[in-house]
Amino acid sequence: MSKSISDTEAPTQPVAITPRPAPPPRDVARSVRAADSRRARRLSNEAATKSRRQRRKKIFRRVVAVALAVIVLVPAWSYYRALSAEGTDPFAARSVEWMRDNGLSGVVDWVEHWWYTRNPPPVGGKPKHGIPVAKGPSGDAATKAGAAAAVPAVQDHLTPPPPMQPLVTTPLPGEGVWQPTGRQVAGLPAVYTAFFRPDAVHTSLIAGAMWLDVKLLKTTFIPGLNEPGGPQTLGAQVPPELRPGLVAAFNSGFKIDSSQGGVYTDGQVVKPLVDGAASLVINTDGEASVGVWGRDFVMGPDIASVRQNLALILDDGVPAPGLPTNQDGAWGATLGNEVFVWRSGVGVDANGALVYVAGPGLSAVTLAVLLQRAGCVRAMELDINSQWTSAYTYQQTDPANPAAVEGLKLLPEMSRDGNRYLQPGERDFFALFAAH
Repeated sequence: MSKSISDTEAPTQPVAITPRPAPPPRDVARSVRAADSRRARRLSNEAATKSRRQRRKKIFRRVVAVALAVIVLVPAWSYYRALSAEGTDPFAARSVEWMRDNGLSGVVDWVEHWWYTRNPPPVGGKPKHGIPVAKGPSGDAATKAGAAAAVPAVQDHLTPPPPMQPLVTTPLPGEGVWQPTGRQVAGLPAVYTAFFRPDAVHTSLIAGAMWLDVKLLKTTFIPGLNEPGGPQTLGAQVPPELRPGLVAAFNSGFKIDSSQGGVYTDGQVVKPLVDGAASLVINTDGEASVGVWGRDFVMGPDIASVRQNLALILDDGVPAPGLPTNQDGAWGATLGNEVFVWRSGVGVDANGALVYVAGPGLSAVTLAVLLQRAGCVRAMELDINSQWTSAYTYQQTDPANPAAVEGLKLLPEMSRDGNRYLQPGERDFFALFAAH
């Protein structure tokens, strides 16, 4: 018997049944939770470490930024203060001095030495304008701002020097001849100047000398704003109340830290004096001389000021042994003795007169020879380089005002104008006044 469709069984498919997970055992659940916790802590620690690193990087960057700011801003502020400080030094000179004072002295010396050795003074030729002619003597300097004080009928004074022996075989007219100039004292010339070629090679250059009568003049040491330190009773300048008697002035020596010597003035030891050092010594009467400290001079109640600078370049009328080679560094390291630059020096002749010499294209040896030819028996180098080499005689500019004076440069090529020592300046100098 056949089956009906309804009776026919339809094919069936197996049904997949997903079993419900059995709850994990208690220890398995605990392990899972521990793993989750460790993973969470690890992620938390990694996040914290990353945060700390980021904070350290920020701190490091800030520290570096501050350090760089300090490195840049502190010197910049120091440099700005150097440029804006009171004084007469021009921009270039202030910049060089700031570098020397901030650990770059060796760099400055190298650059200067490189420049001067590659730009030596010209060889041969003649001076463009011949031998200079000094301006003749003018009226008397006075010790007070009225009229000249009463003086003896015959004022004690030194005999003017004889003509210099030039260093060239064919002198120019007037070469080496001493000419009276500047303000007189008691009707007598107190200053004579002479001009000459510095050697037989650099014959287009002119050097100059001032002969200063220490019987008619009294010398005063005036410290500057920065050099050499110590008392500044005159305000780093020739003050107006002393200008009626001002006759001449000239630069002092190296910066005191480079001078290999010391300073004493106004009863104060600014820097200890050194035995054997070249010294310009002023007694309490204002009379000045040059010699060796400890040999020619010793400290006593009659000493008013002592300014030392290096060793003598001329002694007993003869250039110092070892001068050409700068033996034992006795004449300083700046530029070296053989480099031809602006140099200055001061000495004393056999009669006791002071003699100042300066000029371009000089070595230490030629400076010593010029001082010797000018009659000196002992002499010392003063400052060098064009910015620091300055010497003046003074003229009264207003007959009604004895304090109205102007400085006339010893050499026209000297870079500073005649007001250098009539306003506060950075460096020390010597001023000479009428002694009566």
